[in-house]
Amino acid sequence: MIRNLIVVSLAALACACASLDDSKRVAKHDAPITPTEQFAITVSSAPDQILLAPHASGVSNTQADALAALVNRWRDAGAETITIMAPAGGQGQAYHSTAAIEAALEELGVSPDRIRLGGYDAGQRIGAPIAVGFKSYKAQGPECGHSWKDFTASRDNDVNNNFGCATTANIAAMIANPADLLAPRQTDPADASRRETILGKYRQGVATSSAKDPQASGAVSDAVQQ
Repeated sequence: MIRNLIVVSLAALACACASLDDSKRVAKHDAPITPTEQFAITVSSAPDQILLAPHASGVSNTQADALAALVNRWRDAGAETITIMAPAGGQGQAYHSTAAIEAALEELGVSPDRIRLGGYDAGQRIGAPIAVGFKSYKAQGPECGHSWKDFTASRDNDVNNNFGCATTANIAAMIANPADLLAPRQTDPADASRRETILGKYRQGVATSSAKDPQASGAVSDAVQQ
């Protein structure tokens, strides 16, 4: 009788251990976090703008330099549009300054369809500035190296807790346009005329590749041949 009880108890204990092990494996697979997903890049947006005082004569030399620097940052950021916000009720002086700023942006190479005009309520403020700017994005990577796991504790065959942190931080520091991490850029329209040329050659059964450029060919000099 005692022997039977011992056998039954050991069998129950073995079943319990097996069930616990199964639950651990299931719980471990319920969190499908790969080593490359341990860290993420945070992208925040903020306006990059300058405030220009209205001038009846148009744009001063200092304001022209500030606009040129703004356009350079706008190009580097790959932003869509530049917005000009004029004070509502700024009378003719603000209107002439806004028109002069818009003309200055076009002279700097900004397409008219990428310039947006708007207004804001400046109250009764006299000489309220004109805001010119665009939405810029900033990528913030993780801070690495605050805590380290024992590298010798490898029985679970897991990666270190800092694995992938440096790579993610470097990507955040090197990316040219952080907005690309939020959504892909719009695809440029296809070249319809080039497409028709290729299709025409295909229908005629001729080669569709471009003509060989003689400057693309080269030969090894006899001086280095053995």
